[in-house]
Amino acid sequence: MELLDKLNWRYAAKAMNKEKVSQDKIDNIIEAARLAPTSSGLQPFEILVITNQEIKEQIKPVSWNQSMITDCSHLLVFAAWDTYTEDRINEAFDLVNEVRGFKNEGWEAYRQKLLSFYPKQDAEINFNHAAKQAYIAFSAAIIAAAYEGVDTTPIEGFEPEAVDKILGLREKGLRSCVLLPVGYRDTENDWLVNLKKVRKSTEDLVTVIE
Repeated sequence: MELLDKLNWRYAAKAMNKEKVSQDKIDNIIEAARLAPTSSGLQPFEILVITNQEIKEQIKPVSWNQSMITDCSHLLVFAAWDTYTEDRINEAFDLVNEVRGFKNEGWEAYRQKLLSFYPKQDAEINFNHAAKQAYIAFSAAIIAAAYEGVDTTPIEGFEPEAVDKILGLREKGLRSCVLLPVGYRDTENDWLVNLKKVRKSTEDLVTVIE
């Protein structure tokens, strides 16, 4: 299967060669993230696509000086909502009604259920939930990139508060949760490039309950 071949090909690139990824491939990667499933369809995150080299240079020191930050073509920052609010929930539900062109009684009842629950929760609990949804889209982007023959490096090793400050995220009610440099592997300088992919066996990973 072509997709599985691509997933076997991909790895977390530890060095990138600064080559630019074509806009159509970036668009497809972003679209895959946009189409990813999220809890209640709220999509409680935003994706910042950074090509500005000066900004990437600012982010590098607060990302353990990882070279992929500045040597990638595009740096994707997945930033989750800092909490769930009535306005944010209503906006998501209103969009569904607008696109589908009708209101559904069960859907509206579900709206009220979420409105009675999420806004009352602690903001940190809500952020952690929103961040999990961002990770789903993050995974979709990684898979889409592999399908396009483009390398990525999932990065959690960074200082979120510093990145938030650089990008002005807190003022927008957002908090960075994971970074994804997108580009092409530097085969001459990446120590990981020729090493065999290692994963648990299916037998060790999967339990079938019939």
